[in-house]
Amino acid sequence: MAASFSVLGADVAVKGDLSASADLHIDGSVEGDITCAALVQGEKSVVTGAIRAQSARLSGTVHGSIEAGELVILKTARIHGDVTYDALTIEQGAQVDGRFAHRVHTGEEPALTLVS
Repeated sequence: MAASFSVLGADVAVKGDLSASADLHIDGSVEGDITCAALVQGEKSVVTGAIRAQSARLSGTVHGSIEAGELVILKTARIHGDVTYDALTIEQGAQVDGRFAHRVHTGEEPALTLVS
């Protein structure tokens, strides 16, 4: 099966959650959560909601949490929310108002050790 690519143009405004099994390019605005394999966000795009993607390349505005395996935040990006990632690249000039957390993949939940 060939990989597919979906595009939401600059004139498109979506209210509701988006889910794509492949790649998604957003130039318009989205009010809702986004789940996809790979996300590319245009400079003028505004997303209000959580983003979950295997990879994300953000250059617009995001109001919400981001969880991505490979995350690239470009210099035009304005992020307002917490960011969880496996690999992270941030261009000089990008603005992030939130906390960063690196995801830990050990195959097991971390053990809790009590010291008395």
